[in-house]
Amino acid sequence: MATVELRFSALPEHVRTARLVAAAVARRAGVDEAVLDEVRLAVGEACTRAVGLHLSNGVEAPVRVILTEEEKKFSIEVGDESPTSAALATGSHPEVDDEAEGEDEMGLAVISGLVDDVEVTSSESGGVIRMSWPTSPQPLVS
Repeated sequence: MATVELRFSALPEHVRTARLVAAAVARRAGVDEAVLDEVRLAVGEACTRAVGLHLSNGVEAPVRVILTEEEKKFSIEVGDESPTSAALATGSHPEVDDEAEGEDEMGLAVISGLVDDVEVTSSESGGVIRMSWPTSPQPLVS
């Protein structure tokens, strides 16, 4: 199982780099070429969400992206350290404004539309979006 971990400052300009790295690692892992645009878009949405949560809550910790190549699947985790993640996921935090909640729901809806296997979890220390795609075996080159 090969893993690549990317951490970046919560700045919008770094989201593009995360998308490019995710696509390159997905390609190497054996994700079908036709699906790579979906990988890029889903990672972009997840990272944009994490950056937005960090910026709006004054979180200075980096956004985490973990890309894992397993035997028959490729998975990506995008993690934030915003306490608002839990409030948005449960809809129970009175200090989260309607606009932020609407943007979050829209981003999660886009990700769910792009990725068949997606899981969103949150805790008091932040949230994680886990996404995975099937891979095809790499041909042996001799």
